[in-house]
Parts: sequence; C-alpha cells; structure tokens
Amino acid sequence: MEAPRARIPQAVLFACGYNAVRSPMAESLLQQMFPQGLYVRSAGAKKGELDPFAVAVMAELGQDISHHKPTTFEELEDWEGLNFDLIITLSPEAHHKALDLTRTLAADVEYWPTHDPTGTEGTREQKLAAYREVCDGLLLRIRRRFARVGAASG
Repeated sequence: MEAPRARIPQAVLFACGYNAVRSPMAESLLQQMFPQGLYVRSAGAKKGELDPFAVAVMAELGQDISHHKPTTFEELEDWEGLNFDLIITLSPEAHHKALDLTRTLAADVEYWPTHDPTGTEGTREQKLAAYREVCDGLLLRIRRRFARVGAASG
C-alpha cells in the first residue's frame, strides 16, 4: 500500500526579505535536486537587488543564479499567481507576509529561520564564508525536508 501523496509538494515557494540571497539560493538548490519533479520559485517581502556574494557562492557549487531577478510576492502573484502548495519562509518579514497570503490560499507555510549574511563585516573571504554557511545550512534543511520526495518519485 502506497503512502498518501498529500504531503509531497508539487510547487514550492521560498521567501525571504529581499529575494536577493537566501531564497534564490534555496530555489536553485532545490531546483538542482529535482529538475523535473518540482516547480520551484522564490520571492521577497520587499524588492531587492541580487547579491554578488550569493552569485559567487552558488557558482562554487556549479549553479548559476546570476540571471535571477528579485521578485516580490505581489509581482509573482500578478505574473503567474501564487499556486504553491508549500511556502518556506527564511526571514520573519517573509513569514508574516506568507501567513497573510495563506489566509486565502491553500498552502502550507514552514518557517526556517535563516541568518542574513549581508551584514557580515570583514574581508571578502570572511563575507564569502558567511554566505557559504547560509548556503550549507539551506542545503542540509532542503535535503532533510525533501528526502521523501525523491523516494516517492523514484
């Protein structure tokens, strides 16, 4: 007998403050894991600019996010609708926004508090290390959360 598929999301939205670092990283990581299996997007509570350190850290993993255009929840809703069954929020402001939106959407919301590395002081290498740490943490959470998706689709 097969386990119910209801818990396995088909469309996932990652959200953070500005859609400039954490959510684009998470979007790329999950997309890489399931290139056909899941629809993955990201958005921010506010409009931001793509962060060059995020681009550099993802390039180290062979993932190119340099063409990512930061998007707000509202823009995403206007362009394609918010047809997600799982919204994973990475910052408090994105979490509040997602909870407001899901009053009228049938989407689950999970909060994964994730450090914002943009305020890191120091050398370029120290800053990159902070971004790598965020990326590694996201990758671990994504692997844990979506492990059963791979098992179910395989």
